Amino acid sequence: MIDPDGRLVTEPAAPPPGVILLAHGAGAPMDSPFMAAMAEGLAACGWRVVRFEFPYMARSRLSGRRSAPDRLPTLEQAFREQVLREAAGPSAGLPLAIGGKSMGGRVASLVADGLADEVDLRACLCLGYPFHPPGKPEVLRTEHLQQLRTPTLILQGERDSFGRRGEADGYPLSAAIRLEWIPSGDHSFKPTRSSGLTEADNWRSAAVAADAFLRPQLLP
Repeated sequence: MIDPDGRLVTEPAAPPPGVILLAHGAGAPMDSPFMAAMAEGLAACGWRVVRFEFPYMARSRLSGRRSAPDRLPTLEQAFREQVLREAAGPSAGLPLAIGGKSMGGRVASLVADGLADEVDLRACLCLGYPFHPPGKPEVLRTEHLQQLRTPTLILQGERDSFGRRGEADGYPLSAAIRLEWIPSGDHSFKPTRSSGLTEADNWRSAAVAADAFLRPQLLP
């Protein structure tokens, strides 16, 4: 359902033990097939899942014209506002995890430690982290990941052009970060045909892996 603030809320069958707030990637909105599959998979595991859009994507939805992402400070502020709104609103009293697809997960990881001092934020979930731009492995976006204190799961496709297996395994990451690999997956976890897996298979596997990580972080 869409809440009064224009966010997509996917409710579990029973009262949830916690909430997962997810942001989209740079080029696709909160209702993309990937985001929908992750929300539905996590809700099936029992979590309340809330998806929101950054200002530039909300503008694009209204105008019908594709827009470039906002600058990083604007993205970070938008994420902070969404977290504080959720913590004070429908999810008040529930532990919270934040995360997102690609850019959304990167922004979540940038704001997580600061927000954990203000709300009951216990974990971060990065779905395909953009370790570097495709074809530019020397341009790393990992500096803050070396000091990250919030328990964080990065789920990464083995063939991800933003950081594939063999590259990302060697990055210096905080001990709070767990890096797990989606078999044969690309940046959206789509596998090769020869792997015998389907995109839906990998999306389900990602939701199960996320649940296994989040459950001990968010539950008493």
